[in-house]
Amino acid sequence: MTAALIASLEKLLDTPRDGALLRYSLGREYLKAGEHERALAQLREAVRRDPQYSAAWKALGGALAEARMTEEAREAYARGIEAARARGDRQAEKEMTVFARRLDRPPRA
Repeated sequence: MTAALIASLEKLLDTPRDGALLRYSLGREYLKAGEHERALAQLREAVRRDPQYSAAWKALGGALAEARMTEEAREAYARGIEAARARGDRQAEKEMTVFARRLDRPPRA
């Protein structure tokens, strides 16, 4: 299902429907498919297009953390927390605060 959905989403790139939501959706599907570099590229593009898109910041932070890019993940979460606060999205703010704190924990053995 993921491959078919990715193909459908990719067809919308560079069309009038291309935007932050499309890039976020494509990034999430690339993550599911294990294509982390492509996912990071799309999630970065999503937040570039809409810097107030807290869900995209959260997904980007998670993808960066998974790739062990801790400092970049911390920055993405910080930007996402700011965006969530600006929009009054308390749940996203709380979640990203927890995720950012987890970055400081030592890895499990």
